[in-house]
Amino acid sequence: MNRTGPAVALVAALAVACGGRHVPRELVVGSTPDAESAVLAELYAGALRSFAAPARVVSERDPLRQLDTGGNDVVPGFTGRFLQTFAPGTAATSDEQVYRAMVAALPEGVAAGDYTPAAQDTPTVAVTAATATAWGGRQLSLLARHCSQLTVGKVAGVGVPTAVGGCTLPPIREFQGDAALFDALHAGEVNAAWTTTADPAVPSDVVSLAEGDPTMVPAENVVPLYRRNELTEREALAVDEVAGEFDTAALADMRRQVAAGATPRQVTEAWLAAHPLGR
Repeated sequence: MNRTGPAVALVAALAVACGGRHVPRELVVGSTPDAESAVLAELYAGALRSFAAPARVVSERDPLRQLDTGGNDVVPGFTGRFLQTFAPGTAATSDEQVYRAMVAALPEGVAAGDYTPAAQDTPTVAVTAATATAWGGRQLSLLARHCSQLTVGKVAGVGVPTAVGGCTLPPIREFQGDAALFDALHAGEVNAAWTTTADPAVPSDVVSLAEGDPTMVPAENVVPLYRRNELTEREALAVDEVAGEFDTAALADMRRQVAAGATPRQVTEAWLAAHPLGR
């Protein structure tokens, strides 16, 4: 008696059933080697995984190029920096202006998710508390009133604005790292130091000048770019969910923890556990 027929049929049926099951492909989230980029990449990869989408982070020198060629599926970053990459010199400063201009400048095949209104790493200027008191406030617009008195410093290799409002800044002194920059600020070698709103290295005894209305420097809100038509509706929802939860304080805290020895994945997984997405 031939018993192979039913067995073959069963194997074939199982193969069809397994072959018909949708297995989501692993998405690649690109980052540059620096800690802040790695934190954002792990954050968005974790958001995707929380929506049952396999994802891993790949660090490389030019993740945007890999996004364009298909090597990366998602690349998070900041609206203003993306805008200057795709449309250098564009005059836009507010959150919405910068985001819209960035979206309009994206290459064909690349789309943007929702930007995060409460999470940014925008350039700002730090001064000592004594300087803020002497100037009579803590607004970035005060630079214009004291333009002729400014001596400005920044960390070497970091791009910063050359003008704020009506003030064209004097030649900027460069320092090798945040510690040297803020030592110079405390010592009076400079009276204004370029930093950013999410920089964890800013000492607690200095004042980061706040933006006013209208804004004076281009916004730098967290935003994910991704390959158009590559993410499923649910995967796109996952990356957009970050926008409603993440903020500048969380970004600065993550960077602080990484500087102290934690890994980007550790700090982002802890944050996602405390802030479940899609609930």
